[in-house]
Amino acid sequence: MILSKQNIKNPTSTLGIMPPDEKLFSLPEKVLQFGTGALLRGLPDYFIDKANKQGIFNGRIVVVKSTSTGVVDAFDEQNGLYTLCIRGIEGETKVEENSINASISRVLSAKKDWSEILKCAANPEMQVVISNTTEVGITLTNDNVNASPPDSFPGKLLAFLYQRYKIFHGEKEKGMVIIPTELIIDNGTKLRNILLQLAQQNELESSFKDWLTNSNYFCNSLVDRIVPGKLADAQQNLMEKELGYEDKLMIMSEVYRLWAIESSEPKVKDILSFRGADEGVVIASDINVFRELKLRLLNGSHSFSCGLAHLSGFVTVKEAMNNKVFSNYITNLMMQEIAPAIASKQIPIEMAKNFANKVIDRYRNPHLEHQWLSISVQYSSKMRMRNIPIIKMHYEQFGTIPEYMVLGFAAFLLFLKGEKDDSGKYSGRANDKNYMITDDNISIFADTWHINDTDAFVNVIMADETLWGDDLTKLPGFTDSVLNMLHSLIKHGAMATLKKVVPGKTVERA
Repeated sequence: MILSKQNIKNPTSTLGIMPPDEKLFSLPEKVLQFGTGALLRGLPDYFIDKANKQGIFNGRIVVVKSTSTGVVDAFDEQNGLYTLCIRGIEGETKVEENSINASISRVLSAKKDWSEILKCAANPEMQVVISNTTEVGITLTNDNVNASPPDSFPGKLLAFLYQRYKIFHGEKEKGMVIIPTELIIDNGTKLRNILLQLAQQNELESSFKDWLTNSNYFCNSLVDRIVPGKLADAQQNLMEKELGYEDKLMIMSEVYRLWAIESSEPKVKDILSFRGADEGVVIASDINVFRELKLRLLNGSHSFSCGLAHLSGFVTVKEAMNNKVFSNYITNLMMQEIAPAIASKQIPIEMAKNFANKVIDRYRNPHLEHQWLSISVQYSSKMRMRNIPIIKMHYEQFGTIPEYMVLGFAAFLLFLKGEKDDSGKYSGRANDKNYMITDDNISIFADTWHINDTDAFVNVIMADETLWGDDLTKLPGFTDSVLNMLHSLIKHGAMATLKKVVPGKTVERA
């Protein structure tokens, strides 16, 4: 039995899950969503479905897909229904939740159904636009908004908004709340500016550009949830047997969820009423606090840890977290060094440590196969963007050497001790195995390692302002500490060095 509206209503069906209430299928279409990806279905669509089931938002989603192949047919077959399997750890509680998401009304192909998509502009109840078209999607191209359809996502969105403007004669109240979720800073602001440039390129009337600017709300947003998407075949088969139906669209996500939306407009808060269904939706006048927490504690701890973890012989994050010494390293790194370093009036220490606790839960999730080598891609640029500022903040706050950051930085340098093969690719070696290094700056590290003098290598590489934007040898005691850790990693190995640095007892979380 395939998951579909008809089949879940069949009284002879034996479902191992609560079917959605039939009233949900008659809710009006309020959201136009560009993209069918797992992140959208596992986060914004999850919040909207949860709100609908609580009687809060009471609106469904029309999804626009850029191509006419693949997943559109599955959505048609299943009436937009799909199963979301939430798996993970929250505090000391193991979470396993399954739900049928009924938020999607229909999926339309931009290539085949463009006229139908434009008809949505005439719907007075349509209020919200959501997108996730990858970072490349929010770029300016020489696009024709009169094409069927325009080539780019901004072109398609502009054509939709222009159609709405014309249908409602520029009525101010018919503007939209537009929330891109692409992972770029100020995504809403950038999208608005691109639409204005496109309107100029297409010689659209100035009154439309005024309506676009003054009647629509472009909200910057930040999304944070790991949604691996499709389950492994064995897991899929087990879930379908347990639930009693087949589901080609079934996806998994972690427990943690955050959708931070930047706005201080009361109207935006009224329209986005689904925020009341889950604490994971936050509407704030400034979302930089959430970006900073994610960048420094989640992404930053990843980058301090990934080289050390790989050199220690761990393949996945959950594997490393099952080791008491390594788990204590990551916990101490966040609780004792990163959280205090980033604490400020905007980010109280309690907020930082609370976020760190949630990161630790995410690291411990037994259902995620997050590989350290994947995290190490473009390691040097991540270290510069995420972690060099944290090291400097720690010095500014305390004037002391951050020992756990030093160990992570030393392991990073050793991880990038690569050799080039005949094809021009670089690899390192640890635990009697070679590993691929994917980093645009690897030739600088590899060539400098060829000095064959560890002390000289560290001094040269840390003084390279092109890599770090600063001379790191100027930080008091930092270079000598990195050298000592690096010598220990080379002589004794990563795990032995970890055991010397990290307390043996279990670390208390905040």
